[in-house]
Amino acid sequence: MAKSKAKILVVDDNSGIRAALQLLLPMYFSQVELIPSPKELISRMADFRPDVVLLDMNFHTDINTGNEGLFWLSEIKKRSPDTEVVLFTAYADIQLAVEGMKRGAFDFIVKPWDNDKLIETLKNAYNSRNKEARTAVPPSSMKMFWGKGTAMTAIRQMVDKLVATDATVLITGENGTGKDVLAGEIHRMSDRSLRPMVCVDAGAITETLFESELFGHIKGAFTDAHTDHIGKFEQANGGTLFLDEIGNIPLHLQAKLLRALQNRCITRVGDSKDIPVDIRLICATNKNLKQMVAEGKFREDLYYRINTFELHLPALRERTDEIAPLAEMFIAKFAEKYRRDVKGLSADALGLLKGHLWSGNIRELSNCIEKAVILSDNEFLTAGDIEIQPARPSGSIEVSSTDTLEETEEKAIRAAMVRYGGNLSMVARSLEISRPTLYAKLKKYNI
Repeated sequence: MAKSKAKILVVDDNSGIRAALQLLLPMYFSQVELIPSPKELISRMADFRPDVVLLDMNFHTDINTGNEGLFWLSEIKKRSPDTEVVLFTAYADIQLAVEGMKRGAFDFIVKPWDNDKLIETLKNAYNSRNKEARTAVPPSSMKMFWGKGTAMTAIRQMVDKLVATDATVLITGENGTGKDVLAGEIHRMSDRSLRPMVCVDAGAITETLFESELFGHIKGAFTDAHTDHIGKFEQANGGTLFLDEIGNIPLHLQAKLLRALQNRCITRVGDSKDIPVDIRLICATNKNLKQMVAEGKFREDLYYRINTFELHLPALRERTDEIAPLAEMFIAKFAEKYRRDVKGLSADALGLLKGHLWSGNIRELSNCIEKAVILSDNEFLTAGDIEIQPARPSGSIEVSSTDTLEETEEKAIRAAMVRYGGNLSMVARSLEISRPTLYAKLKKYNI
């Protein structure tokens, strides 16, 4: 059998493993080099120029909080993006290997290894270099999965009507429900789709840089302003500005945002010139803004300015019929991304997925399927392939044997209020009581 032309570089500190690979690999590959330490890695790559690096995950020193393999993976990819990396790992380090694949590793091999699988994986890594470069799809560019449920159908009908307008949209829902994906879909379907969509995590901007990040600044406006800076509003001019987690903006900064939205013009920090901006605004939050307005934590005028249309994305636990098609969609996505032969779900795996609460919603399901696809050797994922961390959901209750009936009832109502973000209709439905009864009990327990 003809040898592969691939140049393989092995990095492993175990002399026994290097000796075994020194006998095995030259039988299948034209050039093989082995080194005992990653300290030699960068210099050997420059001289040898390997096609594939077989990289051990752990060495003697403690770099990057014990994740040496991830550190050196990033170093390889930084210096030579076209070089494929196969991670060499002990069974206990599989979690690190999974993370490594998410960061760009081609695959991983578990010690003790199977010779045929090792050779096949290294050959596949080499062959992949001749194919079109693979790129991971960022979450915000994922296509919207609408499903067939009543709530999602109503949202889609609303979106079909509002995309042709420039009306502001407020998207609400728990973390992980896909608010950023829906925002991207609205932009894609709109007349502004050929213009930029600029995304901002509004709650992550520090107070001191709030105006600079959103509105820009001129050179010399403050100590570190060495050049002019174009803010997010200007970057989105002609397109869409997506302000995620808008409920986290401090109250005293909300007035500055409101002024820009009302006037549709901004002023860079340090300048006096007004700059008109033409944007379509979409906001998102996991908070109950109406309740925050009532509590004086969110400006009422800003609330109505951003809330021409409100779209509420239901939690995944309210869309159980859509768990299966979502899981199948993620399987197809990650099987292609990680070159796995997984084609679907077994009945026991589907039953496990449907029985889980999914407090992290679609994002949690996506992460769960991604990990299962990477680790599974089966054509169809089984329940054994799927790792679900049992966790008490946000808003669940702990009832003591000494609690009175009223104390238990109060705990249940408070838990439901947390779980459904203060949505009284959903709280009442979950507790199987009417809204007037719920109002009375909220007043009774001072909730």
